Amino acid sequence: MNKSELDKIATKVVNAAFEVHKELGAGLLESVYHICLVKELKNRGLKVESEVRIPVVYKGETLSKDFYIDILVEDEIIIELKAVEIMLPVHEAQLISYLKLANKKLGFLLNFNVDLIKNGIKRRINGYFSEK
Repeated sequence: MNKSELDKIATKVVNAAFEVHKELGAGLLESVYHICLVKELKNRGLKVESEVRIPVVYKGETLSKDFYIDILVEDEIIIELKAVEIMLPVHEAQLISYLKLANKKLGFLLNFNVDLIKNGIKRRINGYFSEK
């Protein structure tokens, strides 16, 4: 997938997050935002998978530890959801780990427990975070 296609999907992801936050506001459980965001992304015509298993492979051997991506969009974009008071470095490390383990280029860390959703969106691309 080229950068232009990835950017179009990323825009749909961000717009879907804005819509979910507009409808629900802050203060709910992460699981509520999860099911609503999945629905919103599907309504926008995107292929969406929830709770996608990613194994840990070390030196060609699959180890007995699995991780789960909250949402995978179009087999390309990882979405890690949170509903927390404060975003911590461990949340960013979680997304970085998932991007590396799943060999994906783009991920979003979305915290819905904020007054303005734009303050709860972090975009991870090629080794750095930028606000979106």
